[in-house]
Amino acid sequence: MDGTDIFLMNISGQDKPGLTSNLTKVLSEYDAKVLDIGQANIHDTLSLGILFQISSGEKSAAVLKDLLFKSYELEISAKFTPISHEDYENWVGLQGKDRYIITILGEKLTAKQISDVTKLISDKNLNIDSIKRLTGRTSLIKSEEYPRASIQLSIRGKLKNKREFTKQILEISRLLDVDIAFQEDNIFRRNRRLVCFDMDSTLIQTEVIDELAELAGVGKQVKAITEAAMQGEIDFKESFKQRMQLLKGLSEEKLHNIAVNLPITKGAKRLIDTLHQYGFKTAILSGGFAYFGNYLQKKLDIDYVYANQLEIKDGILTGGYLGDIVDGDKKAEYLKVIAEKEKIDINQTIAVGDGANDLPMLDLAGLGIAFHAKPKVKDNAQNSISSIGLDGILYLLGYHDRHIDLMD
Repeated sequence: MDGTDIFLMNISGQDKPGLTSNLTKVLSEYDAKVLDIGQANIHDTLSLGILFQISSGEKSAAVLKDLLFKSYELEISAKFTPISHEDYENWVGLQGKDRYIITILGEKLTAKQISDVTKLISDKNLNIDSIKRLTGRTSLIKSEEYPRASIQLSIRGKLKNKREFTKQILEISRLLDVDIAFQEDNIFRRNRRLVCFDMDSTLIQTEVIDELAELAGVGKQVKAITEAAMQGEIDFKESFKQRMQLLKGLSEEKLHNIAVNLPITKGAKRLIDTLHQYGFKTAILSGGFAYFGNYLQKKLDIDYVYANQLEIKDGILTGGYLGDIVDGDKKAEYLKVIAEKEKIDINQTIAVGDGANDLPMLDLAGLGIAFHAKPKVKDNAQNSISSIGLDGILYLLGYHDRHIDLMD
């Protein structure tokens, strides 16, 4: 390393074609070695950094002079900072540290939200390598039908207590009404391949069994049992059997009328269409009914459906069911079955749900997401989305709106 100088060149100014090309051409004329380079562009204003190594002496002085002259020609500002070899080696040594991704998303983002998250990062002695906006630019004139905003922070360092850090992130999320996802930036995060959805109150904005109960005249009884099951207050299998008996005598025609009017959750079609374009497999794993899951499978082009089979005789519900009851453990089992069939590592899977019976699959999946979930589920899930629609999952995967909108 003797006989060389290291400089960090910071460029700022109005962005225009050819800036990087002109500056690196000057460096090339002096046989400079580029050690690192990074660029960001906000509102047509460029921020460019180039870390380079050059021979000491005449070359070192001359390249700085020529770079300053070229910057003046290009009407941009240039600042040079000498970097010692010791500092450079210390910086290189940081690349072995753990990497994480924090995604902040909501209908809009405020300075307070970003400030509190970045302060927590700083308090834990973690470094922010980059900040990237994932959502499109927002107009201040036109009102958006579906407002959403998301940024992604790449951070690096050693976390002594991940559980404590996650708990603190969750607290910020609650206090400031924003979703904050925290993930390890590993090979599995970059290669997710299977997304499994709960159906009721996740993929659709209703609890179908409650609607059936209203038609059967037992709405209050069934709704009370459903809520107790979702909160984890009673065993799911027992609650299922109780509710099924209350639906005895309902006609299949009424099931069909509900199926064709199912309210699809905001962002669901955008999410699933994008996932399929990028090669993902999708599945419905539901404690609800396959009758409705099969309908959604056709409408949304879902690959797999595992749900409870209603027993229907002569067009009437008997109050019974066919096969095994799909409870929380069964959902996790089916997630594993699909992953094995598709030859997908379990760490490459995503599970999304809102109820207590979703927790086993949320815990098993590489990425578990509590979606507009009950408090108990949010408190026990890896991550949660409560501020925007299902397509918020795409931001947790690191997709930018431009990657998504290409699919439209």
